[in-house]
Amino acid sequence: MAAIVIDGNLLAQRMQADVRMQVATMRDEGRPLKLTAILVGEPAASMVYARSQARQCERLDITYDLVHLPAESTAAQLGAKINELNADPTVTGIMLHLPLPARIDPHEMQYRIDPYKDVEGVNPANIGMVFYNHPILAPCTALAVVEIVSELQLPLKGMHAVVVGQGAIVGRPISVLLAQRQATVTACNEFTPDLAQHTRTADLLVVAAGKAGLIKAEHVKPGAVVIDVGINRVLMVDGDGKPILVDGKTVSKTVGDVDFDSVQAVAGVLTPVPGGVGPVTVTMLLRNTVEAAKKQAARAEAQ
Repeated sequence: MAAIVIDGNLLAQRMQADVRMQVATMRDEGRPLKLTAILVGEPAASMVYARSQARQCERLDITYDLVHLPAESTAAQLGAKINELNADPTVTGIMLHLPLPARIDPHEMQYRIDPYKDVEGVNPANIGMVFYNHPILAPCTALAVVEIVSELQLPLKGMHAVVVGQGAIVGRPISVLLAQRQATVTACNEFTPDLAQHTRTADLLVVAAGKAGLIKAEHVKPGAVVIDVGINRVLMVDGDGKPILVDGKTVSKTVGDVDFDSVQAVAGVLTPVPGGVGPVTVTMLLRNTVEAAKKQAARAEAQ
């Protein structure tokens, strides 16, 4: 029997209904939310994401402001803008679109964002606090995976989870969040010798390696839950492996780290790419925007 495919868009819509109610309550209390995103230059993917964010925020009645800096901006100029937004009490959430120009260190810029306004949860302080099980704002993608697991009502206590990919923003936080929920976690990456030996033992397999088609049917335990976090752009090819051309141009598509067609025949539950973890991650950004405003208010009261 083919795997049940999780509809991330449907789950995101249900989550957004709750976020919308919280936003309305806070606005009625005189605490409107404002998410400010920073974009340096005009990277195509970031421009598309920014437009999508603006639409999502409008639907939820969150004010969205895009600060668009010139491509030639320096690290000092970007840092000054982040400092300005940190100090602005009307800004309740800040996010920084990547990639940045090569001369600007993204980690340094992420570190500058106030942890209480860091709605992506990428400030090292926020990532570090995940390890203490007391995050201010946890990374959105890691939270999205946990939300999907919760939606499936998986009994994580004692469950064997394998996380393939141990990046600082996604894989490692996912491993920690699952372990904190008393799952038994095995951490792997694409270079793990005999990767299938480990992944075939997983009741829950989370893949965030950034390598298209890494996980195939032979990597998956029959009936396992497989969550594909990967987002990769690959060329479309014909039966002979040659690139498909449309009007003389190559055509690409978005795929995950999991070979969807082969794994669907083995897994019990599977998230697609696109339409799986992605929409839930975007909604987690908006939920974090609400949480950020609440925690800023609590911090102000405590001071």
